[in-house]
Amino acid sequence: MNATELKEKVKYIDTEFVYSATEKTKGFYEDRFKTAIDGFVDTFGDNDNLRIFSAPGRTEIGGNHTDHQHGAVLAASLNLDVIGIVALNGTNKIRIKSEGYPMDEIDLDNIKVDEALFGKSASLIMGVASKFIEKGYKLQGFDAYTISNVLKGSGMSSSAAFEVLVGTVINSLFANGEISNVEIAQISQYAENVYFGKPCGLMDQMASSVGNIIAIDFASTENPVVERIDFDFTKSGHAICIIDTGADHADLTDEYASITVEMRKVANYFGKDYLNDVDKAEFMANMAKVREAVKDDRAVLRAFHYFNETTRAKEEAVALKNGDFDGFLKIVKKSGLSSYMYLQNVYASSKPAEQAVSLSLALCDEILGDRGAFRVHGGGFAGTIQAFVPYDMLDEFKNGIEAVLGTDSCKVLAVRPVGGVEFKIK
Repeated sequence: MNATELKEKVKYIDTEFVYSATEKTKGFYEDRFKTAIDGFVDTFGDNDNLRIFSAPGRTEIGGNHTDHQHGAVLAASLNLDVIGIVALNGTNKIRIKSEGYPMDEIDLDNIKVDEALFGKSASLIMGVASKFIEKGYKLQGFDAYTISNVLKGSGMSSSAAFEVLVGTVINSLFANGEISNVEIAQISQYAENVYFGKPCGLMDQMASSVGNIIAIDFASTENPVVERIDFDFTKSGHAICIIDTGADHADLTDEYASITVEMRKVANYFGKDYLNDVDKAEFMANMAKVREAVKDDRAVLRAFHYFNETTRAKEEAVALKNGDFDGFLKIVKKSGLSSYMYLQNVYASSKPAEQAVSLSLALCDEILGDRGAFRVHGGGFAGTIQAFVPYDMLDEFKNGIEAVLGTDSCKVLAVRPVGGVEFKIK
């Protein structure tokens, strides 16, 4: 259908299901779709075969810094997403215009790894396309106009959402939907690792592609065990809040890298590359020897965090499957304390005067008391924290946080029940 027809039909998208929209917010989502359609027309002109796609951002719920040690995580897709208006263009070129950014254009006859494109979105498009071509699918050119409300630098992984969107579009247009959501996540990770030049794990892409709440065991990185947890978060009595602490990510590369380096020190003591291959009981029994050998108490503490945190991620999944939300919240609190005390990723040791994350955690503790739960979110040191807030405290919580951290620093979100999708409108 053309732009006029599609704008009339977007009201039939089930925004209540996908985005947890209310009667008050449904109009926002309809207007957002219309804005994207207008963006497509302004950029590429109208088309009689416009289609709408979407891929969500994600949140890490459990398993703080466990994936790179081949451990377990619990993650979820969120009701923030990248949406794309898409149509074939009759050429052999993929053109994607993201709102606020220059056009990306790739030639399907000239797809190759190019270090000059590392860190650029065009490389992600090429990487995703290359895997579909490798699988034997015949791709054609298409145009896409995208808009996103996935917050950058927030631990919600806007890049993974973009990759998954491209994979979902190509899967629908040229692969008859034959590629599973898990495979799309793996293709997206490949694009980011090889074409984009970033050695990321698989959690972000998997959460965006599969959707809802997912438990992932990375013991085998080639074939991770992925389990979708069909827990209806809307009935939990709690909102998910992601809090922007206002901390600066700049000059923190060494802090992030130190976690993997130090965990590997401990794994290497036992002749292993990853802590997941080390038996916790053996670690505990030999802790004094490990401490003497690595001469790094923080490395020992971070290993201690890993062993318990990967177990907690699995326990959280079981609690949700059993409908035990109170039990789930207790584990989340333990996760947060462990990250603070043992993983020590709430502030940079090189910048002890800058503790925005620590301060934000203290605010959560003061406001929530014994209710809800809160923890550092994602990589840590800067960025965001996550809180599960009872609905009856939501206004008090949001106002209290924003009185210190600023207007709109507390985002009230919901778990999205679906991952990368095409909204098929008749």
